Parts: sequence; C-alpha cells; structure tokens
Amino acid sequence: MDFKDLLAKHHIDPQQVLVLRHTPTTSRIRRVFAWVADRQPAVFNAYQQTQPEDVEREMKNANYVAAFIGDAPSRALFIGLYQRHGEELRTPDQIRAVPEVGVLESYGAGAETRSRLWFDLRLVDDFFAEWKGRLAIKWPGREINWHRRADRAEFPIICIHEDSRLCKEPPASYRDWDIQWDELKLLPESWKAKLREWRGIYFIFDTSDGKGYVGSASGTQNLLGRWQCYADTGDGGNLKLRGRNPINFRFSILEVVAPDMDRDEVNQREQNWKTRLRTCSRIHGLNLPEQDY
Repeated sequence: MDFKDLLAKHHIDPQQVLVLRHTPTTSRIRRVFAWVADRQPAVFNAYQQTQPEDVEREMKNANYVAAFIGDAPSRALFIGLYQRHGEELRTPDQIRAVPEVGVLESYGAGAETRSRLWFDLRLVDDFFAEWKGRLAIKWPGREINWHRRADRAEFPIICIHEDSRLCKEPPASYRDWDIQWDELKLLPESWKAKLREWRGIYFIFDTSDGKGYVGSASGTQNLLGRWQCYADTGDGGNLKLRGRNPINFRFSILEVVAPDMDRDEVNQREQNWKTRLRTCSRIHGLNLPEQDY
C-alpha cells in the first residue's frame, strides 16, 4: 500500500498534495522535535508555515500538505494532513510576533531575518488522525530532498506501529538520564511517571562554562517536582543559577535513595556529592561555598 492510497480513500487528488519530511538541522530543536509534534501541535505547525523560496512555490500550487518527520534513515513518520487556506507575505517582525514562533526560537530554531510567505495551514482532523506518530512510510530518493509532490513519487507504507513513536520509552536506569532544559518542559507522561517514583540526588551541568550544581529532591513529587520547578523558573530558586541561561543546563541523576530515607541522611549524601564533584568551589561549582550557606 502507498500513502497515495490513503489520499484516494478521502478523494484527494495527489497532484494537489505536497509531502514534507521535516528534519531540523540544529541539535537542540532536533532533540525535542518529536515531542513538539506530539504535545504542541500549533508549535509544530508554525515550524512548517514558513518555507524557503523553492518550497514556497511548490506550496502555493498545492491544496494540501502531508506532514511527516524523519524518524530513521529513508523513513518518515506521519504527523497529519493540512489543508492550505491561502497565504500572506509577512515581515520578520510579524513572523516573530507569533507566540508559537517564539516557542520554536526558545527550542533553538533560528530567528527569522527576511520577509516570507506565511501559509494558513489547518489540520484535516478526519484524515487518519489515529495514525499520527504510528504510520511509517519509506521516503523516496535522497533524504536531502525533503519535499515531494505526492503524484511524482512512491511512498510505500512500511508499517502502522501499535503505539505512537513520537514518545519513546524513558531510560530504564536513572544512570542513563541526560535531559536538556528544553526537554523538561515537554516530558511525556511516561517520563514524568519515572521521575515521580524517584527521590535522590541530581546534577545540573552548565555547558557554557563546565560548572556544575548538585541538588536533592525528596518532596511529594520527588525528582519530577524539583525538575518541574527548573522548567518553570530556569534557576529553581538557586542563587548561583540566577542570571544564567538555562538553555545551557543539562540534568542527570547521581543517586536514587529509598522513599523512606530520613531527610538528614539525604542531606548528608547530597553534601558528599558536592564534596566529590567540587561544586562548592568558587571557581568550578555552582553550589554556594560552605561559608555562604
């Protein structure tokens, strides 16, 4: 079966469909892109509502856009079918004023610097919406050619996954967690459930200068509650993190402790990690020096 067979079931002419395989080039947004497609559909749509000039021409001549994301070499994962309801030329300031574009920029997408057509793309809700993140196709030809007219290529359907592939399972071991700050704001429920189970000692690494911060989480929401505070505020209320750009923060777990461990012992273990990682050093660390506590 080919993707065009699905279009035929809805009486949509493939000549009127532009197929896009989105694969962000910058590493920051690439890490969260599948989660954006899953949890922030308006932000995902904003990503495709402006295009380079060659794709602008193609999109102006199409009534529909079939949106996919690259999930493996020569493969693409279905996100949705969008109908084009016109377009308008917008200046960079007008584009950047769109709230969803601001979210994309916060995830690492480049800021718009030239006037472009802004396409009014609206999701076709009844076009196999239940297969979002599940339907996988083989992408024809070279992946560098990420836009195709539906009538000019073959799009064989590889499989329909039982569950959405947009949200992968969380790492089973706490030792394998390595989360950037952007990701904290988009954590899938299965990832949140894991963090809610664990209380322990965590580490924040600032990639801008190599300094680190050690903290502990033992509240009612355990690590999830503490990390969500960082997601909301950036610094989590920690003095030496204030004024730093949280975009550079990476979060990992140093140690998981028993749910009934006494708070004093948790504090002792936290202090032990600070000592070993030198995070109370004025030069190398982001924990307050001992005399400043």
